[in-house]
Amino acid sequence: MTRRAPVVDGDNIDIRGARICLNGIDAPESWKKCQRQDSSEYRCGKAAAFALNAFLAISRPTRRERIDFDRDSRIVANCFRADGQRVNAWLVRTGNAVDWVRYSHDAFAGTQASAQAEKMGIWRGNFTTPGTARAKRVHRKPTC
Repeated sequence: MTRRAPVVDGDNIDIRGARICLNGIDAPESWKKCQRQDSSEYRCGKAAAFALNAFLAISRPTRRERIDFDRDSRIVANCFRADGQRVNAWLVRTGNAVDWVRYSHDAFAGTQASAQAEKMGIWRGNFTTPGTARAKRVHRKPTC
């Protein structure tokens, strides 16, 4: 399916009212703050969402290839811009999301290693992985 895709957050978009979770990646939540190298804080979750929106705006519409449904009945998909760029991989490559190995089976391991080595996005400073941050916020054990 190909449509214009409004951004919900750093790893979720909407296509015609259907929530699409980007397969195999995990971006910081909108409320999440990360630390830069100089120890100043910034909203890395909002930064990821803004970056995703700008990336999608370059070449619309967005195409999705459904992989599955998550526990909340949202579509889990690999997404592509109109020019063929892989959205999921781009988010990891730019340091706006991490490889969620539990679901990606290491599909983005090399991409993440490059982002980390080049200190892209969240790799420029200190951060808590998105799954750990979510679990801590609701006082549960991380599942990732």
